[in-house]
Amino acid sequence: MSDLVKIREISVKYDVSARTLRYYEDMGLIKSIRSDDYAYRLYDKAAVKRLEQILILRRLNISIKDIKRIFSTTGSEVVLDVLGKKVDTIDEEVSLLHELKKIVLEFIDQIKRLDFEKETDVNLLYDKAKDIETHITNTDYNGNSGLAERFFEVTEKLNDKVPDIMIVRIPKFRAVTSGAMPYEDIFGKFQLWQEAHNDFYLPIIFDAPDLLCENNGNLEWIWRIKDEITEADTAPYEIIEHPGGLYASAVSIDGDDESGNKVLQKIEKWLGKTNFVMDDSRATAVHMIYADDEIRQGLGYHQLNFYAPIKLKNNL
Repeated sequence: MSDLVKIREISVKYDVSARTLRYYEDMGLIKSIRSDDYAYRLYDKAAVKRLEQILILRRLNISIKDIKRIFSTTGSEVVLDVLGKKVDTIDEEVSLLHELKKIVLEFIDQIKRLDFEKETDVNLLYDKAKDIETHITNTDYNGNSGLAERFFEVTEKLNDKVPDIMIVRIPKFRAVTSGAMPYEDIFGKFQLWQEAHNDFYLPIIFDAPDLLCENNGNLEWIWRIKDEITEADTAPYEIIEHPGGLYASAVSIDGDDESGNKVLQKIEKWLGKTNFVMDDSRATAVHMIYADDEIRQGLGYHQLNFYAPIKLKNNL
């Protein structure tokens, strides 16, 4: 056992959460060792080396699906193919950004020629900007229509690289809570309790029975249960009434923390364009669809859904 590394040590050394380690393991990228007398995962030298390789590839934004391809074959052919396609993707993005810069500079020149300096009223300036927008989108526009059309094509291609966002309403529900736990403990004793009581749960949303929520710098499992379940059944864990509510939801296509942070940043940026704001009275939550292997096998990865609690600005 002396050659085995604890999950807590892995998390600290490589700055990777227990949730991400569990995800990599579920996807078959690394393997842990479990013993009957120890609730947490342990990793040998081979698993640690594999984790280092995964983290390098993720830094290059290589998808989990492609990492699985790399590890499932011997030799360098697949990894060279994946990295070659990554270079092509980078070249395409650089080309699009250069073209977008050129288009924006040309728009700036067009706007300057409209001589805004003669108008001191900000409202009139806004009206002129809206008039330009109308011209750009109008099929009868007599200016540089090719420029406008290419502008929308370029921005659409760039925006396609970011997940879409939808609003969902989660109803109030009765749940058992794990209580606040450090990141490295989230797949410990409470998970074992869940596995022993699978007949207790009900789906919350999209067939998922639980949410993993933030709790004062820690994490907390919220596990929806049937109405007839009592605290005598769930001891030593407490039963709570989860408030539910409105959430801005988006999907992380790779499921690890790096992808998750990008999704949350996208949600926050998107909210700035709406009449919604983050609701700090409720916790951000995630759930991963483990129950349906058909989904995982079809996608090649688990679907990790993020839920950011929101409310209308006028409800502040």
